[in-house]
Amino acid sequence: MRVLVVEDSSRLQRTLGLALRKSGYAVDAATDGEEGLWLAESHDYDVIVLDVMLPNRDGLSLLAELRRKNRATHVLLLTARDTVADRVAGLGAGADDYLVKPFALEELLARVAALCRRAYGTKQPRLAVGDLEIDPAARRASRAGRALDLTAREYLLLVYLTRRRGQVISRAEIEEHIYDEHVDPLSNVVDSAVCSLRKKLAAANDAPLIHTRRGLGYVIDAEPATVPAP
Repeated sequence: MRVLVVEDSSRLQRTLGLALRKSGYAVDAATDGEEGLWLAESHDYDVIVLDVMLPNRDGLSLLAELRRKNRATHVLLLTARDTVADRVAGLGAGADDYLVKPFALEELLARVAALCRRAYGTKQPRLAVGDLEIDPAARRASRAGRALDLTAREYLLLVYLTRRRGQVISRAEIEEHIYDEHVDPLSNVVDSAVCSLRKKLAAANDAPLIHTRRGLGYVIDAEPATVPAP
């Protein structure tokens, strides 16, 4: 999953970025409202962590602009203000959740994870496809009862495919959701990650779970998905 952090405190921005990356997210960051708005409009993020007090453009103005343009990305507001009026203003501007500073990193990570689940239309904390089981809270995956030893990127890819079970997902969509802006767009990182993930899934059970749809992308399902003839 890909997260945008818009926070003008360089120290807090680094802390949040490190914590999110350790939890398996791809992370982009902005230090002011204008840069944050540009990034939010340029990429399809799963969650935006947005500070209210920002230089150049404040967080509520940024959020209102996104909603005006029908950008439905889930937004977690960060603020030092804890009055009812402040919370009402944030939620009224289109925020999906609200976290008051100072906060525990564990709570922020839990709220981001919950927003990611909402982004894919599920409230279930665990994911499953056939004999594949994923526990996002513990960041563990197993197949046929055998634990899978996955890299952070492989785990992200598996979760993203599983959240969209049965849907054919293009390479461009995968790049957009699990890689940050530093990835070379001409590289074959997606194909390489899929190949590596398939091998690890096959080591537990050789029945294929990830299927290639030539010219379209990849789909995960216990049974091969069919694509209608043109």
